[in-house]
Amino acid sequence: MTSERAMLSVAMLAAFADGAKDDRERESVKQFAQQMGTNTIDTMGIYQDVLLKRVTLEQVTATLVDEGQRRYAYELAVCVCDSDGLRCDDENKFLKELKTLLALDADPLALQAERQADAVAIEGALVTTGAQVTSGSFPQSTLDDAELDKMVLNYAMMNGALELLPQSWASVAIIPMQVKMVYRIGKSYGNELDQGHIREFIATVGVGMTSQYLEQFGRKLIGGLLGNFLGKTGKKVGSAATGVAMSFATTYALGQVARRYYGGGRKMSTELLKQSFSDLLGPAQELQTKYLPQIQEKARNLDAKSVLSMVRGGGV
Repeated sequence: MTSERAMLSVAMLAAFADGAKDDRERESVKQFAQQMGTNTIDTMGIYQDVLLKRVTLEQVTATLVDEGQRRYAYELAVCVCDSDGLRCDDENKFLKELKTLLALDADPLALQAERQADAVAIEGALVTTGAQVTSGSFPQSTLDDAELDKMVLNYAMMNGALELLPQSWASVAIIPMQVKMVYRIGKSYGNELDQGHIREFIATVGVGMTSQYLEQFGRKLIGGLLGNFLGKTGKKVGSAATGVAMSFATTYALGQVARRYYGGGRKMSTELLKQSFSDLLGPAQELQTKYLPQIQEKARNLDAKSVLSMVRGGGV
């Protein structure tokens, strides 16, 4: 087993550590596996091996002999488990076993990465739990169209910038930022939304939480961007650009669909929500090229403290 395959296997095992109770999330992980398959890495085969329990965690980790690879595998697993919110008991049990198998129980760098990812996940969970307010037929936003457009664009650019940071935990912040964007849009239309409703809305639109992080990691791995961890040289900038475009487009399309949904009194059907999001993705990816210099500038000014501050406050 190659180190790349072992890394993706760890990621898949982490994604299913909670039992994959949500069928939509399971389907989105499957779609990720289908989309990311290449001639060099059989991503769909890895998905099937994990799902059918043809590989064990012990077998996979035995392949990772380099210290950097082992440390990154653990960091990756933590981020996958944290990507859909605070970890459950099964995920904690999985990570404890993984840490032991990788001989990282006392490794300071692995523990630091875990703390950083957990901090982002914890702050991301601190969205208001107020009751939902039923909107009228066509509620008026407290923000005008230009202000709403600017808000959505700023969140999209920030999430694109997070893709450019080398730290894995930075990508964990993308979903909390999307959650808080939807919260602010809903609130502007008179809805005091709770965490559960927002995550349900995002899943209904078609944005997988765990799979979104897996896709970000998969692009970097297959594109050669993890050379420092896998003992290789050469990095493909094109793969980084693809990641920026996807995170920007996903966030932008999600924000625009949220505007339509809450501005229309929350009356859009599931099918219409999904179709609207799909229709917006292409134009959003094209829009990203216009703002790439600003996205790159934002990335240069980001660090752990500023990312946590944004996730905590929800503003950009």
